[in-house]
Amino acid sequence: MIQLQDVWKAYPLPRGKRDVLRGINLTVNRGDAVGILGRNGAGKSTLLRVVSGVEKPSEGRVIRDMSISWPLATGYGVQASLTGLANARFIARIYGQPVNQTVDFVREFSELGAYLNMPVRTYSAGMHGRLLFALSLAVDFDCYLIDESTSAGDARFNERVKSALKERLSRSSLIMVSHFPEHIRMYCRSAAILNRGTLKTYENLDEAIAAYYAL
Repeated sequence: MIQLQDVWKAYPLPRGKRDVLRGINLTVNRGDAVGILGRNGAGKSTLLRVVSGVEKPSEGRVIRDMSISWPLATGYGVQASLTGLANARFIARIYGQPVNQTVDFVREFSELGAYLNMPVRTYSAGMHGRLLFALSLAVDFDCYLIDESTSAGDARFNERVKSALKERLSRSSLIMVSHFPEHIRMYCRSAAILNRGTLKTYENLDEAIAAYYAL
């Protein structure tokens, strides 16, 4: 279970502060697939960073008794000065995975070939996305966090990502944030709307999407 209890997140400003998250309450149980809809700037990425532990809440508690991924499709934990393979070895050691097995998975899934021996800072945006998804999916997490689009290259690779995610969701939980309802509908079974720092949950996916369009 992952539980957010009255979570606030504020950032200092030259005069005062800005509350990005305002009293968030959310419970995600094993097997849940929860989508969080919000416009640009609503605080979706901030919420995922707090859930993952990348950032601490200003107030409130986050309870975790599941292993949680870093937000997929973001660069958290990737060292741009290292090669793709070196990053794969690093991730394997951090999460206690077999190194050779992790490297083989990243090599096969990313389809980056010889570029895996080059520093990540030399990668194009598409190559970077392929590496990030391969690194994320190389570890079996209890809960996957996905930030915005799952697009990371050509249509064939994107279909591989979708297939891999759906396979993982047969045994793992998911929290996905997006401003695209079609992404939420594709992967999630329930949804919430993040608006002006507050979160409203809906058990019915269609009801949540309708309420989002009405904002």
